[in-house]
Amino acid sequence: MNVLNLIRWKNLMMIAVVQLLIKYALLEPFGVQTTLDGLGISLLILATVCIAAAGNIINDIYDVETDTINKPDRMIIGKSISEKTAFNAFIVLNIIGVGIGFYLSHRVGRAPFFSIFVIISILLYVYASYLKRSILIGNLVISALVALSLIIVGVFELIPAMTPTNQETQVVFFKVILDYALFAFGINLLREIAKDIEDIDGDYKAGMNTLPIAIGRERAKNILTVLNFIPLAALVYYVITDLYKQPVAVIYFLVFIVGPLLYITVKTFGTKTKKDFKHLSLMYKLVMLFGMLSLLFYLFIL
Repeated sequence: MNVLNLIRWKNLMMIAVVQLLIKYALLEPFGVQTTLDGLGISLLILATVCIAAAGNIINDIYDVETDTINKPDRMIIGKSISEKTAFNAFIVLNIIGVGIGFYLSHRVGRAPFFSIFVIISILLYVYASYLKRSILIGNLVISALVALSLIIVGVFELIPAMTPTNQETQVVFFKVILDYALFAFGINLLREIAKDIEDIDGDYKAGMNTLPIAIGRERAKNILTVLNFIPLAALVYYVITDLYKQPVAVIYFLVFIVGPLLYITVKTFGTKTKKDFKHLSLMYKLVMLFGMLSLLFYLFIL
């Protein structure tokens, strides 16, 4: 169980489910020309999950000092698993992920796609070792990598199968994937800021320079409150302009995505304690989950 918690198995499962939904709820039902068969999408998921798991491990390795203050009861490295064992697992998972990426890129006839896996692997290491200590840069990078876990499905499924005759259709569906990726980027960025405010004490003692450390907890909270309105306004606009003819979809978005985001926005005003910010972080994760599950509407309603 400690190993599963170390690699953040719930987050990895969410990545796998979203990639499957893009394949089988968005692309396949509409007869879009795709490149990957069942084995191919399984390999893409495995490569993504392995590299993400490696990123979670190296992040925990570099977070040992801050975790002794921020979450001593949930520490794994140094207690249940040695740092050497964790680092070896990081290396092995990266080799597996990048290796599968190399094979898959050649299998779809797009060898340069292999560089995506290498870049993701490197960025996760640089994020853990350096970028996460910088104001917002680390937050932006990790949120972009979360978005990339969706975009990569479109890259491997749609681009190799694109021809002059189907280009317009391929682009339309790629844009849908980009919309979901943008949603994932935005919500994850907000969650990262909330987590930085939650972990300000340990981060400060570790010499990090996150947003709340640079400008203060209260100002960072105010920025987070304002930023909450951006995805909230975008989703309301999307519901009004695109979903108004689908009452079931409208109800779903209002109850499970817009409603919780509105709750988060209001809640942020009065958030003060570490426990409060931990609650906000969980709410952001639920918004992300329900947002991704809305892909099922393409299969059953849209």
